[in-house]
Amino acid sequence: MAFLFRLLAHLPLPMLHNLGALLGWFAYVASPTYRRHLRENTALAGDWATRARFAAITEAGRSIAELPYLWLRPPQQVVAQVVRVSGWEFVEAARQAGKGILFLTPHLGCFEISAQYVATTAPITVLYRPPKQAWLRPLVEQGRGATLKLAAADLGGVRSLMKALRRHEAIGMLPDQVPGRGEGVWAPFFGRPAYTMTLAARLAESGATVLLAYAERLSYGAGYHLKFSPLAAPLVGSLEERVAQLNRALEALIEECPGQYLWGYNRYKVPVGAPPPENPA
Repeated sequence: MAFLFRLLAHLPLPMLHNLGALLGWFAYVASPTYRRHLRENTALAGDWATRARFAAITEAGRSIAELPYLWLRPPQQVVAQVVRVSGWEFVEAARQAGKGILFLTPHLGCFEISAQYVATTAPITVLYRPPKQAWLRPLVEQGRGATLKLAAADLGGVRSLMKALRRHEAIGMLPDQVPGRGEGVWAPFFGRPAYTMTLAARLAESGATVLLAYAERLSYGAGYHLKFSPLAAPLVGSLEERVAQLNRALEALIEECPGQYLWGYNRYKVPVGAPPPENPA
């Protein structure tokens, strides 16, 4: 598998995206569980998400097929695929204010390339959860580690994130990734309780500027449009309230580009040992 992965890295991005479109539909047809999650999650979000279902199937496959290119090509070739950037002024303003930056990038568009692009301008430490497949781990670390500082999803990794913020550097994470037991709270996500990480809300207490980021995948392998935006309002209230506010911010971001959200991800699962939600949907 590792040999095939390295071989695919030599293919041009448009070809990988075409292969990915086929891969997406194959996964949808072959996996009843994936198909059920995708249908249920889009229906839960609303008609606008349901209408994007076919696009989401295709884009999910592309998000997998582009990984060899993003991880194993030279960094300068990878970031060259970002052909348009919106909202960079928010990044510059945070840096000029001497603040750390907390980039929140959900499973939307090409979430791999966002941090790589930022890393070309300043250091960034990214929360990292090692893959379950042993053969994949060295490839992931080779690709991400070439430009990013990786922080394992454990206590030591959290300390690394906090140290980076104290140095007024940038950090990044996937805020819609289901955390482990004791690392989250139940908060609404498209109207249904989802076990949601508290780490992002806690780190925002440091005074870091919180920016939402995602890279929209352009048609025909034409590259990516990287977008940055601030939160609509500061996080306030209890930890649970702030976590819910972040989820609402992610919902609004996803609605901008629903066809490129990873709707098949089992966002509403109950982690082993975590308490079930009090009011399940």
